[in-house]
Amino acid sequence: MVQSKKQRYLFLAFCLVPTFLMFALFTLYPLVNGLYYSFFQWSGSSSVAEFTGFDNYRKLFNDEIIPATIWHDYFLVITKIIGIMILATFFAVALTQMRIKEAPFYRIVFFFPNIMSVVVIGILWMFIYNPSLGLVNSGLEYLGLGEWTKAWLGNEKWALPSLVLPSVWAGIGLFMLMLMGGISNISKSYYEAAEIDGANGWQQFWKITLPLVWPQIKISILYIIITTLNGSFIIVQVMTKGGPNNATHVMGSYLYEEAFVKYNFGYGATIGVMILVLSLITVLIMQYFMRREKVEY
Repeated sequence: MVQSKKQRYLFLAFCLVPTFLMFALFTLYPLVNGLYYSFFQWSGSSSVAEFTGFDNYRKLFNDEIIPATIWHDYFLVITKIIGIMILATFFAVALTQMRIKEAPFYRIVFFFPNIMSVVVIGILWMFIYNPSLGLVNSGLEYLGLGEWTKAWLGNEKWALPSLVLPSVWAGIGLFMLMLMGGISNISKSYYEAAEIDGANGWQQFWKITLPLVWPQIKISILYIIITTLNGSFIIVQVMTKGGPNNATHVMGSYLYEEAFVKYNFGYGATIGVMILVLSLITVLIMQYFMRREKVEY
């Protein structure tokens, strides 16, 4: 019996220790190191880092660009949640409950952007938004709406909203598959009983489908929040580099500019700490507001 317990613990240690070491090396260490260097003035290439205390944090709170980057990030968070979840839910319901023969083909089509690099997606949409040859302006001119054409990524007002479309397009497929998995696990007897009671399709969606796939919806929303606050800088760097006139700078792209363009790694690390704190607070708040009892029928 003692030998059996020992073997079990050794097996658990064999499984968990490598994972924990990888987590510590690639997650905990960079976090602690970033927090450490946020108290220093460091170029990133010099062997000497000057301790400056809370100077970087004072600079952060007085930086006029920071509030704009925070707003831009949360604008992308909100628009991506709305756009992705509405479209992903619609397609998930359509492909699971409307008996579409080509459903397997559409699954591949919608998921295809998820296997593409964000850099490739950004370059592709730069061509789509091209003022002279892009599909957007060409389509508007074809429809007789030539006065609506503009340099989308070069316009301070429209540059940030223009980043929403590629972000939503790239994210629909993954969350659609997650929701399809949840919908497929719902017993058909619930819908049959609802039909007998006279419930239409819309009522069935609100009373049966939506409550029973809420766990998948919650996970999807939290995932969108985390990946946007921590990863939206990639699409920004590829498509606009924060321009025009800082109109599309998000926290991550501003961090990149400070650390890797201006070689101010200490201040870049401070911005990274801010991103971590805001991400944590946002996720905790959303978990609080999205909490609900598990639905069972």
